[in-house]
Amino acid sequence: MSASDVPELPPSYLSSSTRLKPASIRRSPAPEVSGALYRYLTSQNAYRISESRQALVRRLREALAKTVCLVGVCKPLKAILAIAKVEKPEDRDYSTTRPGWQADDANHERGVNWLKKLYRHNAGDTLRLFDAHKDFSWILTEITYGLYLSDRQVLDDIDTQLIVLPAIMSQNLPLEMHWHIRGTRRITVSKEDVQVIWDCVQDVSGIFGIKLSKVPTVDEIEPHV
Repeated sequence: MSASDVPELPPSYLSSSTRLKPASIRRSPAPEVSGALYRYLTSQNAYRISESRQALVRRLREALAKTVCLVGVCKPLKAILAIAKVEKPEDRDYSTTRPGWQADDANHERGVNWLKKLYRHNAGDTLRLFDAHKDFSWILTEITYGLYLSDRQVLDDIDTQLIVLPAIMSQNLPLEMHWHIRGTRRITVSKEDVQVIWDCVQDVSGIFGIKLSKVPTVDEIEPHV
């Protein structure tokens, strides 16, 4: 596939809220549109020089890496390859973030601390759901939160939730969406901004013909914050 083969994004996708939409692509039937999104973003004045495009791709790459633990590896892999196909050689960034990663005490502490920041007093009850399936609580604390979601080398707390929330919502998962609307509000993202995210994911899903009929609304979760 050449750069000219990358599909164009519908005009409704290229709105002022584009920055909230990329995570929804990872779970869509066409993750290759990440290439079109990258091409659109790099046409903006903010990315006129190569260094700014390299910084952009570091953020997109980390966003895709974080979604691996939420949607699986295949679609994020397809999305990053779509971006690679349209990158100019001089814009490629060869840095890496996790070459020496270990499932050690520091990783555990970082993962659990981030989980507790989102879940607060609900953290213990949530982890106890897996008492009879401790492999999954280990995956949650050491891999999902330790390896992926608590890593702050590229993206901060709010950036991370702007990835997690769309990735979960686009799978039409009501319980997990409850947890992460609540968690996003608990890290000081306003109700109005969470509603913008919710609306954007609905817009993107609609473009791909996906109906999100099971996810709770922001208003429904607000009393639990």
